[in-house]
Amino acid sequence: MEISGIISAIVIGIVIGALGRLVVPGRQHIGILWTILIGIVAALIGAAIASALGVDDTKGVDWIEWLIQIALAAVGVIALGRAKAGSR
Repeated sequence: MEISGIISAIVIGIVIGALGRLVVPGRQHIGILWTILIGIVAALIGAAIASALGVDDTKGVDWIEWLIQIALAAVGVIALGRAKAGSR
């Protein structure tokens, strides 16, 4: 993977993580770095799922892929938030 691909993954991860966090109601007890990491993982897994479904490369904006990635990020934020809340 080239440096531009890594930078793109980080930027997309920040956006996906932030959107996933915004979708979840209430306060989340996770930091910004966890949000970014969840976003990066959600973006990668979401892209793979979209590719498997055949909706990864459409004309215009790939809305379905974005929705999959945001949903995965929201699930990740909820899961990590509950795990951290349980450890208190």
